[in-house]
Amino acid sequence: METLIDSVMVVILLSNLLLLGSSRLAACIRIVATQGIILGILPLLSSEGEITIRVVLLAAWSIALKGMVFPWLLNRAIRDASVRREVEPFVGYTTSLLLGSAALAVSLWAGLRLPLPPAAVHSSLTVPVALFTIMTGLFVICSRRKALNQVLGYLALENGIYIFGVAFVQKAPLLVELGILLDVFVAVFVMGIMIFHINREFDHIDTDQLSTLKE
Repeated sequence: METLIDSVMVVILLSNLLLLGSSRLAACIRIVATQGIILGILPLLSSEGEITIRVVLLAAWSIALKGMVFPWLLNRAIRDASVRREVEPFVGYTTSLLLGSAALAVSLWAGLRLPLPPAAVHSSLTVPVALFTIMTGLFVICSRRKALNQVLGYLALENGIYIFGVAFVQKAPLLVELGILLDVFVAVFVMGIMIFHINREFDHIDTDQLSTLKE
C-alpha cells in the first residue's frame, strides 16, 4: 500500500510542475481537476484497516467538488471571459519551472526532517509533496496576472493542505475537512463573481491593471 501511495505522491508532484509550466488555462484546469480526483481517492488508500463511511464520504465529497464542480465552474468562467491562455505572467514559465525545482528541493529537505507521529504518515513523500503543493499554489497566486490562474493557485494551495489532512485521516474530524472544502467552494464562487464584473467593466481580467483605477 505504501508503494501505491508513493506513486500517487509522484503524480501529484509532476502535476505541480505541469501547472507551473503551462500557459493554457484549460490545461491548468484539467491538471487541478486531476489532482482533485487523485486526492479524493487518497483517503481510501491511507485508511488503516476497515474503510469507514466517514472516509468514503470524504473521498466522494472531494472528488465531486475538486474533480467535477470546480473545473466546470472555471471552464464556464473561461468561456464567459473569452480568455484562453496566460500570455504575459509576472514570472515566465521557464523561470517558474526553475523556481519550482528549487521549491521541490526545499520541500524534500524540510519534509523529510519534520518530526511527525510515525503512525500518522503513510508515505515518506506525503509531507514533502504537501509542502511543495502549497508552495506551488502560493507561487501561482503571486506570479500570474489572470484572476482565473490565481483561483487555480488557491485550489492548488488547498490541495496541499488537504494532503496534510489525509496524513491524519484517522484522527481529524470529518467536519473540519468538510469545512475546508466549503471554504474553497465559497472562495471560488466569490472569485467567479469578481472575474465576471472585472471582465464586463474593463474587457480583461489582468489583475495588475487594477492599480490604474482612480477614485
